[in-house]
Amino acid sequence: MNLVVDTGNTLTKVALFDKGALMHLHTYHTFDYQDLPHYFRKHRISKAIVSSVAADPMPVVDWLRGQEGCRAILLDDYTPLPFRNNYTTPETLGKDRLAAVAGAFYEFPAQNVLIIDAGTCITYDLLTAEGTYEGGAISPGIRMRYKAMNTFTRNLPLLETREDAELTGKSTAASMHSGVTNGIIYEAEGMIAQYSTLYDNLSAVITGGDLIYFDKKVKNNIFARPNIVLTGLNKILDNYFEKN
Repeated sequence: MNLVVDTGNTLTKVALFDKGALMHLHTYHTFDYQDLPHYFRKHRISKAIVSSVAADPMPVVDWLRGQEGCRAILLDDYTPLPFRNNYTTPETLGKDRLAAVAGAFYEFPAQNVLIIDAGTCITYDLLTAEGTYEGGAISPGIRMRYKAMNTFTRNLPLLETREDAELTGKSTAASMHSGVTNGIIYEAEGMIAQYSTLYDNLSAVITGGDLIYFDKKVKNNIFARPNIVLTGLNKILDNYFEKN
């Protein structure tokens, strides 16, 4: 069984995979290696991968490597990938973006894919049908947009997020909700439309904690894959030990 630890800007996800199938998933608001022993008491874990875009991952990696029968790796700039990486500054590329592309590589083989990850930031990543990652775009996430309006103005309040908003807001709060909620939808639709003119038969995939704000609202055909990052990490893990 494989153990996957994915630490993002806000949450950490721990997943168990058995022969490629996701068997267990738990999300932590705060996490360290002391949360891991019960997984080893209940399951026979032979391989593990750790990915982090926030906290120092080495204490978790070192702890995993100390467990009998467990081979553990860290996703870093030197980890072999199943696709070609055409990013010009790979050392600055978020590991969550790499993992999402790896997941798309296996779930949508030989297809042009635009992966939209709606988290703290909203990222857009292009994988070509030839298996080349070309890069993409990063924009502020939903909560970041609300916080920015509150932080950089004198009178705009800090609002809670909403799934839906009228196009024309008739109050300041309603106008802010329209700008954020509708703005991200139009942004995503525009990105998909632009890439579709450049790449034939483009598949668009949405993932991340805020995918509910996109799923079924974006007019373009879009596939919801909430666990594509975890799937990608598991595939990178298997790929690593197949070659080592």
